Amino acid sequence: MSETSSKKMPKAQRREQLLDVAFTLVREEGTDALTLARLAERAGVSKPISYEHFETRSGLLMAMFERIDSRQVTLLKEALQKTKRKLEDVAKVMSAAYMSCYRTSGPEQHAITAALKGDEQMETFYQGVLDRYVAFYAETLEPFCELPKETLRQRCVGIIGAAEAISREMLREAVSESVASATLASLIIAWLSARK
Repeated sequence: MSETSSKKMPKAQRREQLLDVAFTLVREEGTDALTLARLAERAGVSKPISYEHFETRSGLLMAMFERIDSRQVTLLKEALQKTKRKLEDVAKVMSAAYMSCYRTSGPEQHAITAALKGDEQMETFYQGVLDRYVAFYAETLEPFCELPKETLRQRCVGIIGAAEAISREMLREAVSESVASATLASLIIAWLSARK
């Protein structure tokens, strides 16, 4: 164990350190290698410490996704505060923030998302995250369209699904980040400009 890893840290700081190590582990070895025992080994701590923070592999994956999600929502809210209140500008900002988050998170974000489909608890967690995104997108975009609320909600489900697919294309370098962002923005504008 390294001196810094094994020394006593405040609980919140230790959790962040473990999450950092978990992201590195996924980046280097994939989600299949991600276990609490392997995390403890890589972090230079005892197994009970990783179990104390995450309890299960599912708990670890959910914590990792929450960190990514929190960063993405924060970036998006900050960007929206600085933009003009026109559909075109909001769509561009939302799209750019989405793609930027995926680029900086790297392919491990998609790997973690895929791993969340492993059991009922993780499926329920992931669906809750998607529902929050849909609600956030609908609330943000509502002032810029005349669609009924349920139609807008359904289109936001589609926008998020499209954003996921487009970001995968970007990460495998089939399209640039600017093209991915512009594609998503054009989809948002087209879908919300329609009256039904």
